[in-house]
Amino acid sequence: MSKETISQVKARLQEVTSLHDPYVQSIVDDQRKGVQQALNQLKRRLDRQRAAQAAFKQRFKYEDYYWQHGARYVAGMDEVGRGPLAGPVVTCAVILDSSFDLLGVTDSKQLTRHERENLYLQIVNEAVEVSIAVNDQDKIDQLNIYAATQDAMVRAVNNLHHRPDHLIVDAVPLTIDIPQTTLIKGDQKSISVAAASIVAKEYRDHLMRDYDRVYPGYGFAQNMGYGTKEHLAGLAKQGACPIHRRSFSPVPKYLK
Repeated sequence: MSKETISQVKARLQEVTSLHDPYVQSIVDDQRKGVQQALNQLKRRLDRQRAAQAAFKQRFKYEDYYWQHGARYVAGMDEVGRGPLAGPVVTCAVILDSSFDLLGVTDSKQLTRHERENLYLQIVNEAVEVSIAVNDQDKIDQLNIYAATQDAMVRAVNNLHHRPDHLIVDAVPLTIDIPQTTLIKGDQKSISVAAASIVAKEYRDHLMRDYDRVYPGYGFAQNMGYGTKEHLAGLAKQGACPIHRRSFSPVPKYLK
């Protein structure tokens, strides 16, 4: 039996990355309940890691396919902010390479704010390139939200220094002379699109928190411009502010 305390065993197992580790083999016959519980926890942790790695590899299948068929640069694209009553639509193009290994990158809506903030910084640091384009409420009112989203996406691509050989776009086909794959729920199927969704959401959320300080009373820091109860109450009380979309109902009702 190991002379280590249960706490010491647990601490050492935190550093273990395989059940075949010599240390694991040395304590596997230790019948103390705490040691066996720690070993079971290790097995569950390693199982979760294997599942995460398998899911990550699956979400890289589109990028892998195009790389293997001659594409040097593949850009994933996504947008945030098509539905809100206020604020801009933000689009992002992200180019990754095969060394990218952030297992936590997935659909931004499945992540906590803290997780997104950490991943945002890591994505920007590890990506080959990131490009963001924004269309404000005036452009949205002028073009309509769908066309404004397409316009911003095309600008995000054209602003890249590395011209993509292929685009993977979440749901919105683009008029641009680059081969593209359009995926429904692309942020759940492609790592590049997921990375773009995280960057776009973090960028827009920061903008909306800034707008909340400029235009208080609508709850922009919490609702990000979506039509929540608090937001609608602010509209009824204060009327529309400069970042409200005049073409989105019920905003016209509150114009002064």
